[in-house]
Amino acid sequence: MIPLWLRFAGRELRGGIKGFRIFLACLALGVAAIAAASSTAEAFRRGLATEARAILGGDLAISVRNRRLAPIELAELRKLGDVSVAVATQAMAEGPTGERRLVELRGVDSGYPLAGVVSITGAPSLAAALERREGVWGAAVERALLDRLGMKVGDRFLAGNVPMRVGAILEEEPDRLSRGFALGPRVLAQAGALEQGGFLKPGLPFGETTRVALRPGLDLQAAKAQARGAMRGFFRLRDRNDASPGVSRTIDQLEYFLGFIGLASLVAGGLGVFGAVSAYVDGRKPAIATLKALGADSALIRNVYLAQIGLLALAGVAIGLVIGAVTPLVLGAAVRDELPVPALFAIYPWPLVKAGAFGLLSAAAFSLAPLARARTTPPASLFRSDLSGRLRCGPELVGALAAAAGLAALAIWTAPTPLAAMIMIGGVAAAFVLLWGFGWAAAKLAGRMRGGARGALRIALANLAGPRSAARTAAPAIGLGIGLLAAVVLIQSSLLKQISVIAPQTAPALVFTEIPGARADAFDAAVTRALGRSPDADSYLRAPLLSGRILAVRGEPVDMAKIPREARWAYDNDVTVSAIDAEPPNAGILKGRWWPADYAGPPLVALSEDPAEGGDLKVGDTLTLSILGAEIEAKVAVIRRIDFGSFGASFPVVLTPNALEGAEPRQVAIAKATLAEEQRIVRALGKDFPEVNIISVREQLEAATDLFDRIALAIRGAAAVALLAALLVLAGAIAARAQERTREAATLKVLGASRAQVLAAYVLEYGLVGVIAGAAGVGLGYAAAWPVVTEVFEAEWSVDWAGVAALLAGAAAVAGAGGLLAAFQALSKRPAPALRAE
Repeated sequence: MIPLWLRFAGRELRGGIKGFRIFLACLALGVAAIAAASSTAEAFRRGLATEARAILGGDLAISVRNRRLAPIELAELRKLGDVSVAVATQAMAEGPTGERRLVELRGVDSGYPLAGVVSITGAPSLAAALERREGVWGAAVERALLDRLGMKVGDRFLAGNVPMRVGAILEEEPDRLSRGFALGPRVLAQAGALEQGGFLKPGLPFGETTRVALRPGLDLQAAKAQARGAMRGFFRLRDRNDASPGVSRTIDQLEYFLGFIGLASLVAGGLGVFGAVSAYVDGRKPAIATLKALGADSALIRNVYLAQIGLLALAGVAIGLVIGAVTPLVLGAAVRDELPVPALFAIYPWPLVKAGAFGLLSAAAFSLAPLARARTTPPASLFRSDLSGRLRCGPELVGALAAAAGLAALAIWTAPTPLAAMIMIGGVAAAFVLLWGFGWAAAKLAGRMRGGARGALRIALANLAGPRSAARTAAPAIGLGIGLLAAVVLIQSSLLKQISVIAPQTAPALVFTEIPGARADAFDAAVTRALGRSPDADSYLRAPLLSGRILAVRGEPVDMAKIPREARWAYDNDVTVSAIDAEPPNAGILKGRWWPADYAGPPLVALSEDPAEGGDLKVGDTLTLSILGAEIEAKVAVIRRIDFGSFGASFPVVLTPNALEGAEPRQVAIAKATLAEEQRIVRALGKDFPEVNIISVREQLEAATDLFDRIALAIRGAAAVALLAALLVLAGAIAARAQERTREAATLKVLGASRAQVLAAYVLEYGLVGVIAGAAGVGLGYAAAWPVVTEVFEAEWSVDWAGVAALLAGAAAVAGAGGLLAAFQALSKRPAPALRAE
């Protein structure tokens, strides 16, 4: 009852899988990488979903800026369920020693938190920690602030001008992820502390978030509709299903990027699959020829070996799935307490199904072609050990192309951004073709050069030019792995230089906010005294800071449908507005001319490039803005490009000073300073200007560098998987030619070649393969990294030549070591038995 082809396949498999070890390893590696990335991402998604209500702080969260919710708004929200109100701003904290640090100051009411638990140490409860005693407010403070200001539980400090007491150490807040990035350590207090300090006055930069825990039985969508109807003015509404959208997007993108590296590993390892199947079929030539001579048709031959390869492919995929499923569990158990995002590590079916589909499609795409060549080769050719017939159109070739198309379609379908997926897949396919072409050209060039070479080099060049040259088989896979690593290294080096070298030279060292407009001149004098010198326009800049909304363009109300999506940020939200007289440094003027310092005519405006393009504004057009409750119509005098990372007036909208005549808005300032000058300024301003917030750009850059280093290390580790796949391909190429190498080495020894000469020939051959693949891979990595750095991140291009040299040397050394291994293997047998063996 068992088909003949299946019985033949079973008999051959009983002989072992010696020729398929590389096949299994290549498949298992790529599948494991995809399964591990997808399973880890799913664990984070499940963790976020499970903790979504705690992350948001309730079922609904309504946020407003620069104002408090009106009593009527709160009354309507209370109809939906329990309500908790929190306010947040920045303030300067000053410890007992006089050391000062910017903090994220947050005030909560007695109902906080509605969901989740605040984790503290040093107090029996949050209420006890925040209790007001003897006129001093209690606060839960992050440990980083205690270390910076030299404080402990029970010590007193100032937050702005508000005396506070460290009531507890703040370990964790349930809604921290939903609030995003913080400029400084967090301080949690009662809302009354912020009211006493004057932080919540109209017009000041603070935020208020009202969270609602819906009463039982109330539908979430209906509650959202009621909440929208209750609100007045501008607000942001989120529900528990959208607790942390930024984190969710990051997880999606990271999953695809790491999964894409796994897919690239499968593609790189595809050559190993191709080589392993080709070598196996090549070794079965006598059996195939005998079956054909005895009357077996092509379909039987195909089915016999297709069954074997199919079963082994299932085994390789299964091994990869087991490794990919277990790896996140092990990593999760090891670093669970250090994860910034909640995760539920478990075995999830869909990531494994997806990884298994990738593995099976990859196996089909790369293993069917060798079967087609074996099936269509006549018996006479097989007996002559000729298995190099042309690949004709048939079911195997159609199946291979269909599998390759399915591989690409699955990658696009499972990607968070299909367009980006198509670009990346197209890039890998183009890179693979280029690398194969580069290897082919290198083999041809070696054939031309061998005539002028002598000794071991001539043998190496002759082997490179041969029909089974490693330049054609292993070089594309090695080049793809080197290319991925090179792209990561080059992007990392450019961005790290931008953060650690260029930004400190071009960006301000300090940013000052909340400068009282009436005391601006006194503030300038205080900074000058602390610096010990008079700063010039290139090292100190102060300007008013307001927020406003663009109401009309050329007299017509803004129509959001006509504004491109990338420019809507300037039209559907308040934008930052300033007023400057003379042209500031790094003005970045693209069109128009800046007004003179003593300008006294109708209001003019300098507009940044994005909102100008979004509204199709040109020099001479009019713009209507709502600022401080008044509408101001200004003519566009300047269109400019602003660089938020440089020292300059980085305001999207800049008006002439006479447009705000009579108003005394709060001001901001930026300054360049050494570390010693920075410390003097922070201490000096603590006496006369305690309400001024001081942001240390140096500290933020150091934190960014540390974070980027950790992320880059993880990405480099993932990219190394593709290089490991390439090494497996190299090992497969060496194994496939083991018998041929043994006969070749025996012939050379018989003809008088020394052991050292044979070793040198093989090391040179494979070392040249490494150099060829490394150079091609670095070139492709350069081509991939340059647009990412210059266009996506808009950073200055910088090449890490030491990293590039290390990649080239590593590729040559590893490939050369492979050649040395092949040589020792070939020389391990005596010439006579090797030459007598078939």
